[in-house]
This record gives sequence, structure tokens and C-alpha cells, in this order.
Amino acid sequence: AQWVLLGAGDPKYHRLFRSLADRFPAKVAARLEFSNPLAHRIEAGADMFLMPSRYEPCGLNQMYSHRYGTVPVVRSTGGLADTIIGVPEHATEPGAANGFSFQEYSPLALSETLRHACEAYHNKPFWEQLIATGMRQDWSWARSATEYVKLYETILERARQPAEA
Repeated sequence: AQWVLLGAGDPKYHRLFRSLADRFPAKVAARLEFSNPLAHRIEAGADMFLMPSRYEPCGLNQMYSHRYGTVPVVRSTGGLADTIIGVPEHATEPGAANGFSFQEYSPLALSETLRHACEAYHNKPFWEQLIATGMRQDWSWARSATEYVKLYETILERARQPAEA
């Protein structure tokens, strides 16, 4: 595996990632800055996109991943939980999953999910199905607006019904 890290954060992690990049230049690249154009290039060229967020109110990167054919590996929280249908550990229904996810915010949960994703990567027909499913996702405003209209119509219909005594 090769790792590409992009972003800014806690100085202790900057030191860690710089050290890893210096020690393993063929395996780890670290750009400790914010760069939206580079973020898209990295994501478009990756096989997997790791987003183990503690908290994520929306999350756009998993949607970018799907468009680019990159499989998201996420912690199931906020918008990530709303958009990623994780591959079950053993039974995999073709066409249902669009990434990998885990619940518990722990190194063990992350490690186990990455192991499962790497094993799935070697099953090329399944991996290609996972990519195709992700690329078919529709998170457009047109889709969202249609869902909101349905919700509002349901609420209006319930409001028109006489109250039960």
C-alpha cells in the first residue's frame, strides 16, 4: 500500500507524518497544507479514500470519491452515515454497498475495516461492482429536492386528515 496524506492539523501529527514520509518515501507522501485542487487530484487517482472522522456534519469527499471511482472507507457519522452503505463483513449483496464503514471510533475498528477493504480490493469483480455502484450514486440537489417535496406532501396530507378522538 501507498499512503498520500493531505491536510493541516495538530502539530504532533505533522511531525508523525513528516517522519513517516522521510523514512518511507516510496510508501508515504505527506503534504501538510490545504489545497482543494490537489485534494481532487489525489482523490481521483486513489483506489480508496480514508475518512475516519470523529464528527462530520455533511461530508463531500465521499461523494467526490464516488464520482471519481474511488471507494470510500469512513467512520459512520453524520453525512458519512447518510451516504455510505458499508460492505457487510461476510455476506455481500451485489450492487447494494458503495464503500466501507465502521461505527466505533477506535484504532481497532479502523484497522479491521481497512483489512476488510484491502481483502475486497483483491476480488476484482466485486471491487469493480463496488466502484460502479458508487459512481451511480445521485446526491444532486434535484434528487434532494424531490425527496423534500415528497416529505412536505406527506406532512400536508397528514395535516389535512381529521384528528382522531
